[in-house]
Amino acid sequence: MEVFKRFAFDKVLLVNTLLLLILGIIMVFSSSAILAGEKYRQSFYFLTNQILAAVFGLVLLIIVASIRTPFFTMTRLIYLATALTFALLVLCLVMPPAANAHRWVQFFGVRFQPSELAKVVLVLFLANYCYRKAETINHWKTLMVPVGVVAMFILVILLEPDYSTGVFIFILSSLVLYLGGVKLKYFALPGLALLLLFIIFLFSADYRLNRIQGFLSPGEDPLGKAFQVRQSKLAVGAGGLLGVSLGSSTQKLYFLPCAHTDFIFAIIGEEIGLLGTMSTVGLFLLFLFRGLKIAGRTANANYRLVVYGLTISIVLQALLNISVVLGLGPVTGIPLPFISFGRSALVCNLLAVGLILNISQRKLEVVPSP
Repeated sequence: MEVFKRFAFDKVLLVNTLLLLILGIIMVFSSSAILAGEKYRQSFYFLTNQILAAVFGLVLLIIVASIRTPFFTMTRLIYLATALTFALLVLCLVMPPAANAHRWVQFFGVRFQPSELAKVVLVLFLANYCYRKAETINHWKTLMVPVGVVAMFILVILLEPDYSTGVFIFILSSLVLYLGGVKLKYFALPGLALLLLFIIFLFSADYRLNRIQGFLSPGEDPLGKAFQVRQSKLAVGAGGLLGVSLGSSTQKLYFLPCAHTDFIFAIIGEEIGLLGTMSTVGLFLLFLFRGLKIAGRTANANYRLVVYGLTISIVLQALLNISVVLGLGPVTGIPLPFISFGRSALVCNLLAVGLILNISQRKLEVVPSP
């Protein structure tokens, strides 16, 4: 029988997450204080918001990790959460735009980005579906449901527009379905259809093509299409081994756009140096190791898929963000988990950690026969 051993959660994973969170708070303030002072007349504006999101997320983490009932496997609850998340994504399209995009819903002055929640909810939905339909998961009739749900999510996210998140959800969903037992040959037809959709949206906006051209030919337009990546690499290179010291970055002084969000890893490299970047990468590798270890210990296939999916989601986002900063991929809007400024992403990532910690407390024990 399954036993929920309270406080028997993976403490290494929790400490690892807290270290990433603390690093993020420090670097958000360091990279945003000047911008916040000029834009909002409050140097602590971004820091305060990041701390508030961290506190809320940690409270949510504790609550989720402490629930004895495996609510994340309840089909009706998961379907309800999936429907509500999709409804929020659709609601975004009628909300007033922010930064020329409809990616947020706003209630009582609080803005929330549902696409961040979609990364968690879709993992739960796909894990539950693959577990319940394990015997027929490789039948087209069975696969139509998850493929349809994922396609609808991706379409709405592309309409916001949020191209990079749409592509990320496609990759994440494909990995969860594959780990859930779907054979590779069944990815061909849906993959081609979604690839065509991505190509259409790619050519519908010049700035997306400019990002790809800037990545493929960075020397042709260093002050235009390749400007962000060039400044990012300059920041990382300027840090050397130990960095120029906290708060002393020059690239954050309006040379590097999005220094406190998408390109915060570059500021880590500049201010803390190779020591800082390698430590950050090491923390994400440790997160991956602990997540895979928790998944390997559970005998429940549903739990295992949830842990695999959530762990891969967080680590894959980190990998994509760091690759962009180092010029190894075209510029995307994927943040660095726990570190980049972003309240929605931070809360949802802490929610994901709470789910993983909850599963780490679930053990199987042999009950002696009477």
